[in-house]
Amino acid sequence: MAPTVAVSSAAKQAEQLRQDGNNYFKKDRYGAAIDAYTEAITLCPHVPIYWTNRALCHRKRNNWAKVEEDCRKAIQLDHSSVKAHYMLGLSLLERQEYAEGIKELERALDLGRGANPKSYMVEEIWQELAKAKYLEWEHESSKRTWELQTLKEACESALEEKYLHDLSSTEEEVVIVDKYAHLEALGQVFSIAAEADIPTEVPDYLCCKITLDIFRDPVITPSGITYERAVILDHIQKVGKFDPVTRERLSQSQLIPNLAIKEAVQAFLDKHGWAYKMG
Repeated sequence: MAPTVAVSSAAKQAEQLRQDGNNYFKKDRYGAAIDAYTEAITLCPHVPIYWTNRALCHRKRNNWAKVEEDCRKAIQLDHSSVKAHYMLGLSLLERQEYAEGIKELERALDLGRGANPKSYMVEEIWQELAKAKYLEWEHESSKRTWELQTLKEACESALEEKYLHDLSSTEEEVVIVDKYAHLEALGQVFSIAAEADIPTEVPDYLCCKITLDIFRDPVITPSGITYERAVILDHIQKVGKFDPVTRERLSQSQLIPNLAIKEAVQAFLDKHGWAYKMG
């Protein structure tokens, strides 16, 4: 048999195995699906979708080590695989490698937005990224709170020692007045230091006028109004080709990324991680 004919035959067989695997997956027969995808990989190891399909089966079985292994292989074959970066990010988060996991989810989100900003995967990736970012903030916030409390107690203890020492050379009434004034000032300093970790409200200019949620992928219209990309695209497609606020005609090609707002949102989230839970 000629080499090209053999390759073509192997590719057809591998593709049939992929279809078999897909059918098994739909029926929740993950073990059978894994076997089918494995056979496809054996025949055609350079097709990334076979690796990501098998990784998805491993994910369903919570075999995160296998998920990571297959996704890394898929990324070697296709650096722009949204699913591979996404599931690799999830597997790293399972190992509590937050920084690397978040990095992979952010890569998947960027790739997904570029391919199809309205897809269900973009929303799913965002939700997982926001959850990971919130958990990261929660961990760091607890650490900061403990450190601030420890430092505050140390300062209060040092002030107490100072006042006891001053009592030997200063009138008691003066010492008591100074003590409470200093303690109050100390409390104010530590309250200000803790403000960034106290949830408040997200400024209106950082929120979409339709969803009222904090922006994820903001775009600006010719009328100067900024919307969430997926939301305004959905409006144009399902409601009509007009700006929902000004009612002026609007098409998809007129939407421009609002990089200034996007940077402002990221700066706000970097400082106030609690806001990830509100998006």
